[in-house]
Amino acid sequence: SRSKLSGGAMPAIDAMLCFSLYAANNAMNRVYQPLLEPLGLTYPQYLVLLALWEDEGRAVGQIGGQIGLESNTLTPLLKRMEAAGLLSRKRNPEDERQVLVHLTAKGKALRRKAESIPGCILAASGLNLPEASALREQLHALRDKLEKGTGNTAS
Repeated sequence: SRSKLSGGAMPAIDAMLCFSLYAANNAMNRVYQPLLEPLGLTYPQYLVLLALWEDEGRAVGQIGGQIGLESNTLTPLLKRMEAAGLLSRKRNPEDERQVLVHLTAKGKALRRKAESIPGCILAASGLNLPEASALREQLHALRDKLEKGTGNTAS
């Protein structure tokens, strides 16, 4: 039986977009986990490395903005990565309020070991490159609409 919400029928869980996104995210994490485990990385650590491989020497806030993590979540993550020898954190000499993040040789070397991951993910998805790109664009558009609707402008 379905419960009522605001005068309308409550949809079945598998008919809800939020559940489909949640389930797809969980499935994606299950594909990533065995690929990242040999590198000694968690998925959030992998995202940090992707951001730094793209543009090293960035401020903590810039990295957080790109990967969608708040500073209070990102800082402990960066500390663990620094302790693992993947990166270094230093105050910006031009602006002491900023902490700049740089890769170590070990962090740079992981890039080569991680190069096959995107292809593995694409293969596991069963999508071709144009389909994956179109889905990514739809998800970006959905995120932007949801953030606009809630007044949250973090990307």
